[in-house]
Amino acid sequence: MSRVDAIVAQISGQIASGFYRAGQKLPSVRGGAGQFGVSKNTMAEAYDRLVAQGLAVARQGSGYFITGNRPPPAPRLRPDVTEATSIVSLLREQLDQHYETRPGDGRPPATWTEVAEMRRILRAGRRSDGAIDFGYGSSWGLGALRDWLRMSLAERSILTEPDGIMLTSGVNHGLDLIIRQLLEPGDTVFVDSPGYYPLFAKLRLAKVTVVPVRRIEDGPDLDDLRDKLADHRPKVFFTQSQAHNPTGGTLSPATAFGLLQLADLHDFRIVEDDIFADLLAPTLPRLAAFGRQERVLYVGSFSKTLSASLRCGYIAGSPDLVRGLVDLKMITTVATSAHVERLVTDMIESGQYIKHLRRLRTRMQEGAKATVQALSEVGLDVSLPRVQGFYLWVPLPETLDEAAFCRRAAAADIFIAPASVFHTERDACRRPAMRVNVAYGADPRFCAFLRRELKSD
Repeated sequence: MSRVDAIVAQISGQIASGFYRAGQKLPSVRGGAGQFGVSKNTMAEAYDRLVAQGLAVARQGSGYFITGNRPPPAPRLRPDVTEATSIVSLLREQLDQHYETRPGDGRPPATWTEVAEMRRILRAGRRSDGAIDFGYGSSWGLGALRDWLRMSLAERSILTEPDGIMLTSGVNHGLDLIIRQLLEPGDTVFVDSPGYYPLFAKLRLAKVTVVPVRRIEDGPDLDDLRDKLADHRPKVFFTQSQAHNPTGGTLSPATAFGLLQLADLHDFRIVEDDIFADLLAPTLPRLAAFGRQERVLYVGSFSKTLSASLRCGYIAGSPDLVRGLVDLKMITTVATSAHVERLVTDMIESGQYIKHLRRLRTRMQEGAKATVQALSEVGLDVSLPRVQGFYLWVPLPETLDEAAFCRRAAAADIFIAPASVFHTERDACRRPAMRVNVAYGADPRFCAFLRRELKSD
């Protein structure tokens, strides 16, 4: 919460409690700034917020006065919404960014993105033919970008029909559409464990039963999957193939083949998240590359490779499935942003995107090597994964209290992503661990903190 938000919340509470009465004058901007220990600009902004909410009125030359209106009561969230919000508590910190040292962040730093090039294209703000498009655009998404994606997927041996691919506002939007389309309350789904925690929140919100499948170095543990299939009948298995979030693991050809065999035998669909695909070799195994469009929905995004603010992703699969998802997208959001899709297309067509990927890949690989070396030097057991991505999974000493470790890190202004967040059941039996972003893992402040922790454990 910002300082302005905190001031507004406190004064709103005082109005609600009757501390301030109708017509009563608030302290001057100077007096309020001294009372709250903030600048006059901050205090003036807080008062302006109160005016905008109808709780105060500004009288020129006299100051700010209470109107007598009471702040509306905070809406009561449904229990399922509260639970889902709790699951994504780590995401809130990634959005609000309270901590200076950020090894637990899920995104690359802004300095790794092509800010100058994106600003240039944004300033142009027009299509290649010179016309500015202010319409909704197609519910399928920009045709030129969909065509490029089909060619890009073909390089990964994923053959897609023209009506077998649609654009979304990122992977999370795509997952939300898939959940709405394929699942009903009471259905059962399988997920990677550890796995992608925002997905867990979406599934809880949809009131489906979530069954974790152990994730190992070369993909989902097929033995664990068989055990779970003996007791459950899943409709969908959500998994991430390469540069897995959070473990950094990969998917071997043998595991991919075995997983598809079990999907056929037990009749469940697979949603394959391949968000880092543009940074990885196209020859790496993908489930969607086995020619099973009726079985696999393939989702990706540009948010991890370009910018988290560019909400642009896609879903590829059988035309029948994708057409239903396009209809659902039209009902819920009408269309995705044609301006964002044109921006991404312009970067691709200008050649900037592929140049950017080369630089980003080099930064990612150098960051991974530096992080492994730094964490090894402080005494942690960590090694480079076979397929290098943004994340390393770092086991911590078995005797370490993971929650207390995170609290001490927060006190030192360090943002940690603990293992507990990436499991559907936050039990205490797991070995403590953390996900480390390779862009921040060699930070001297982080390493100094780890030395102190490991010495005292």
